[in-house]
Amino acid sequence: MGLYTDLPPEINAVDIIIAGGGTAGCIVASRLADADPNLSILVVEAGPDGAGNANVDYPVFFLGNILPTSSVSTFYKSKKSGHTGDRELFVSTANVLGGGSATNMMHYSRAQRSDWDSWNVPGWSADELLPYMRKLESYHGPGSMDDHGTDGPVQVSTGTYASPRIQDQCISAMNELGWPEIDDFYSAETCDGVQRPVRYISRDGKRQDTASRYLRPRLEDNKHPNLHVVVGTKVIKVLIEGQRATGIVLKGVAGEANERTIRANKLVVVSAGAFGTPAILERSGVGSAEVLKRAGVTQVVDLPGVGREYEDHSLVIYSFRSALDPEETIDGILRGKMNPDELIQSNHAILGWNAQEASLKIRPSEKDIAAFSPEFKEHWDIEYRNKKDKPLIVMALICAYPGDPTGVPEGQYFGMSVFTTDTLSKGHLHITGPGLDDPVDFDVGCLSDEKGIDLQKHRWAYKKHREIARRIGVFRGEYAPDHPQFPSGSKAVCVELDAPPQNVKDIEYSAEDGAIIDAWIRDKVNSTWHSLGTCKMAPVENYGVVGPNLSVHGIQGLKLVDLSIAPKNVAANTNHTALVIGEKAADIIIKELNL
Repeated sequence: MGLYTDLPPEINAVDIIIAGGGTAGCIVASRLADADPNLSILVVEAGPDGAGNANVDYPVFFLGNILPTSSVSTFYKSKKSGHTGDRELFVSTANVLGGGSATNMMHYSRAQRSDWDSWNVPGWSADELLPYMRKLESYHGPGSMDDHGTDGPVQVSTGTYASPRIQDQCISAMNELGWPEIDDFYSAETCDGVQRPVRYISRDGKRQDTASRYLRPRLEDNKHPNLHVVVGTKVIKVLIEGQRATGIVLKGVAGEANERTIRANKLVVVSAGAFGTPAILERSGVGSAEVLKRAGVTQVVDLPGVGREYEDHSLVIYSFRSALDPEETIDGILRGKMNPDELIQSNHAILGWNAQEASLKIRPSEKDIAAFSPEFKEHWDIEYRNKKDKPLIVMALICAYPGDPTGVPEGQYFGMSVFTTDTLSKGHLHITGPGLDDPVDFDVGCLSDEKGIDLQKHRWAYKKHREIARRIGVFRGEYAPDHPQFPSGSKAVCVELDAPPQNVKDIEYSAEDGAIIDAWIRDKVNSTWHSLGTCKMAPVENYGVVGPNLSVHGIQGLKLVDLSIAPKNVAANTNHTALVIGEKAADIIIKELNL
């Protein structure tokens, strides 16, 4: 098997180098190896192989991947900002073979038709990408199979476990508020309702990451002898000679010099994610003259768009007390009351569960819109009004206390994760020096738009998500520390109940309550770990870094294949977008190389 922790010295030149073994990189390597088994391919991954790590292999342990102690994630610290309560936000990004697909929540979530079409890039419309969406999956969920695949490598199913009672109650609550149950959110056109979830989990309960579904089978089948993967190895930069990429420079491993060069005979593909890819380019001399000069790197190609616009969804997570039974949540696992080894030894069905029991995509009514600012209304008219498939907010109901349970009273909880789908706020990410250990200049940009439109979205989302939660039968009150602290005379003050909610009426919020919500959101908002857009697919004059064929402007033999190339954000969790980018990129490369 061509999987190494130390790259053998005889591998010093290959046909294709893939710098980054993340979600999309694993797909590209696998599809190219299938297209021509004689093609020599090297995948270089900075993190470890996740196989055998329980947090990777078993869906129910996924939250372990975002703990500070995680061995498969890296955390980037953003600058302090007054927009986020003078806090430094820490953004988690996968550092493992398979990338985010090996660490994420496994929520099956597709971008909307209007998202793909808004990219306005030839070859990348919703209709043109649908074949790749179908190619990648074997779908075992509701909806029309015209929109889904049946024989792809990635299994999509409900998994092996569920909490149907809270599913039913959430759907009932949504119905009461005028939002219907939708069979299939993921036709790319449906919106404004609730769906029972399907997941990137196989029917026998296994995570569907691209390392295990694409790459590892080809490393083990004895049919792809020229496919090589090295883990635990960092890429310093791309070698650029003249106007062509000719290889990469690696950080040396034990017994080697500090740097090692690997040549690429045909192509270099950088697939290191929204954080890693712009940093590799800038260390290679590709980027803004100002940034490179400040970092002490000689400029090779002037591309001021590199690292210029970091995008993410902004997230707030809220928690609620519940009357759920212990077997209806993963609180017992998170509190250490259920032994992971025993669950694994018995192959317990709960292992194949991500604890997410409802997917919600919602838009404001005309009455709601009337209460927003004039600036928001103008934004709505431009970005949303005629795009009926585009939600303002995406939510997920989670059967657990959605955070660190230390100090939280015993009991069963449920949480609501709430994120905005189209943020006007942008950040940036740049190197500050030529070395791997030099810190990055990172601004997450959250809630920084001058007109406060992103904050208004969250204020509306707070009020709406709370009305949904209060109508769920197992609701027993808000867990007050995870909600704004309203004064005692406010009608919005948090409650505790000892019985199911009855005759629930909408809460009336005062102007003072609204200001409290705003301040609280700034203090609590965080990243959704959906980082993208730092090397956009656009013309150079629009701060683009790659063209429609994913080639870096001004450089031959160099392509980017990951979420960094997304021109605009999407109204969905971003794993599916990364999968589609990987499949589309593989097809582009196969055609260009006449394989």
